[in-house]
Amino acid sequence: MATNLEIDDRLLLKAKQVGGFRTKRETVNVALTEYIARREQQAVLSLFGKVEIHSDFNHKMLRAKR
Repeated sequence: MATNLEIDDRLLLKAKQVGGFRTKRETVNVALTEYIARREQQAVLSLFGKVEIHSDFNHKMLRAKR
């Protein structure tokens, strides 16, 4: 999908250099992939303290049943 975007040339050049990428396309694609992964990780972090773990849960017994 072709898209025209106004991207700050300095930011794109810096990202390209830091990442060691050869093309602008590769730079943007990797940057977007990393952005998505980071946001998804932050969503998982919001669950900490909300998941109830029972003190009598035995993960080793659960593995043995496989």
